[in-house]
Amino acid sequence: MERAQAWLKRYGRPLEMALWDFHFAGGSKENVIRYLSAFQNEDGGFGHGLEPDFWLPKSSPMASWMAGQILVEIKADLSDEIVERLIQYLMTCEQVLPGMWPTVLPENNDYPHAPWWHWSEEAQTTWMFNPSVELAAFLVYWSPPYSREAALGWQSLVPAVKYIMQVDGVDWHELRNFWQCLKLLRHHEGRFTAQFGYTFSEVESRLKGLILETVDGGPAGWAGAYKPLPLEFVKDASDPLYSELKPLVEENLRFFLSSRDKWGIWGITWGWADYPSEFAIASRYWQGIRAVERYKTLRAFGRV
Repeated sequence: MERAQAWLKRYGRPLEMALWDFHFAGGSKENVIRYLSAFQNEDGGFGHGLEPDFWLPKSSPMASWMAGQILVEIKADLSDEIVERLIQYLMTCEQVLPGMWPTVLPENNDYPHAPWWHWSEEAQTTWMFNPSVELAAFLVYWSPPYSREAALGWQSLVPAVKYIMQVDGVDWHELRNFWQCLKLLRHHEGRFTAQFGYTFSEVESRLKGLILETVDGGPAGWAGAYKPLPLEFVKDASDPLYSELKPLVEENLRFFLSSRDKWGIWGITWGWADYPSEFAIASRYWQGIRAVERYKTLRAFGRV
């Protein structure tokens, strides 16, 4: 971990270094907010390459989702102005379909970006409720129960829940959004039946089944590949999926430990079709993001 910290100081973004300090060195949430705020626009949304695979300066729901994940991680709340402004962005950002904020914006195409973030008129049918189901959960999670903001969150979740309870197959990134959504709404179980016609347990059981079908069970093929690993979903032993995925989780932990380079850092297993110079920068940013995330997980399971 000392070598990984040195790598982050030398090559990573200040934001990931602040997150490293928050998790492993007694750093403050205020310091994380300081660096995260650099990516926030006047409208309260986030842009400027916060999600390093697209460099759009303008606010987008996807970059704002990434910011929201960080804010949940550091236990920020409505007393923090950065959260209040993010909520207001979600309230004013127009949905393209019921329950769906636009995943990809047309302006993405004007800036360096990965091919999967290229906008087309059909893009939303690919992304569906990724990341909207988590954005809706943010509104409920951070807002007073009967506020206008919480109401939009619950309203936006209605088509998302209907979709996940009926769809045959789901992209694993979208499944991860749904699983995180449930974690954020766990204290609102009582509202589920009245709101959606399904109990919290029914939705959770449905998601567990889809995730168990999706998680890649072949450790031999994990190196150099980009696959739905068990630890993309199970972040600690309290996760409801842990008991059913425990053998694979153990394999995944061993894989994380054995696949580090001499700096204690992991490589990136994807690339861009275009913009090679910009991807060289983006890949370094992703290495920093991955380092913080994976060492958090390793610590949660007592491996570092």
